[in-house]
Amino acid sequence: MASKCYRSSPVALGLAARSFSQTHVSQLNSLDTFTEEEQMLRESVARFAQEVIAPKVREMDENEHMDPTIIQALFEQGLMGIETSADHGGAESSFTSAIIAIEELAKVDPSVSVMCDVHNTLVNTVLRTYGTKEQQDKWLPLLAESKLGSFCLSEAASGSDAFALQTRAKKDGDDWVLNGTKMWITNSYEADIFLIFANVDPSKGYKGITCFIATKDMGIQIAKKEQKLGIRASSTCTLNFDDLRIPAENIIGGEGKGYKIAIEILNEGRIGIAAQMLGLAQGAFEKAVPYTLQRTQFGQPVGTFQGLAFQQARAAVEIEAARLLTYNAARRKEEGMPFTKEAAMAKLYASEVAQRVSGAAIEWAGGVGFTRETGIEKYWRDSKIGAIYEGTSNIQLQTIAKYLQKQYS
Repeated sequence: MASKCYRSSPVALGLAARSFSQTHVSQLNSLDTFTEEEQMLRESVARFAQEVIAPKVREMDENEHMDPTIIQALFEQGLMGIETSADHGGAESSFTSAIIAIEELAKVDPSVSVMCDVHNTLVNTVLRTYGTKEQQDKWLPLLAESKLGSFCLSEAASGSDAFALQTRAKKDGDDWVLNGTKMWITNSYEADIFLIFANVDPSKGYKGITCFIATKDMGIQIAKKEQKLGIRASSTCTLNFDDLRIPAENIIGGEGKGYKIAIEILNEGRIGIAAQMLGLAQGAFEKAVPYTLQRTQFGQPVGTFQGLAFQQARAAVEIEAARLLTYNAARRKEEGMPFTKEAAMAKLYASEVAQRVSGAAIEWAGGVGFTRETGIEKYWRDSKIGAIYEGTSNIQLQTIAKYLQKQYS
């Protein structure tokens, strides 16, 4: 298959990791200055996205189904274990490398991008950060090489109030037995490995929330696959757990530590969503602008009329601002600096820019932009989720406001 010609990419990712360890972020001249190896990664992922993913985008969107060969190709590319150590089958690269990959994939298909994003910045990161050595040795190689991961937190009554969980876990001998339902779970249709948050002691409130790792063949039931406005190839399902039996050794981070895990991981994951929205905006821009400079009306390209040219100039500024916010949050995270406020800013602004630019791109292309054939309208449909998942825009504003109040009070 076409994907096989990209098997050298994990080497490039490994080089990026070694170079990153030698080139400290503080030595870089600007937020969007990259090491040579990071730039190699960007070019490799961009080429892969155009040649392997792009031909399948419309079909996957129309069918609301992720092509299994795309998932396999992502593993072959080394893009499903970007930060995972080489000892565990990963590329042992940097967080910014993951952000670069997510951004480049989103320029072509945000559905593929978010699948890669959740797998890397949520599932892999939880295990790398909180898993025991035995858990890491068992699960990380599978997640790097062949098994898709899913992060199961949201429920019908716990969306923005993420920790009002109703899923319960009770100890039974050497096992825990889970009962409950999760909703809006990304990657869940294709995933084999699931991180599930459940409350082991409701009397303790959020301090009873615990993270478990489970596999689909343990008895996880897909109750419903959602039909969505956008990112339609990315699966979003309702999951049922009826006496789901999980070994006690599959608790991640210890009993009652799920709240801490989720809070910290979602802060990091918001940078990934910012990267997805950034790539989406750039993808829509790059599809629409050339068309406006090729189509003529009244004797000149429509893109040279001042009204349209100024719109595109403003859109370019907003994309660049979103890019710098996103890279700033990523670099701060890598440096071990506080990044919660910066991640919220990046996620909020990038999602707003994605909606504005993708909507404008449809208008720039006129009637052609309104058709599904060009793929421009798909970016607009895909953009809407950016203001909703991994914390709505109001949640991001609340986070930013709290930091401002603390700073200035």
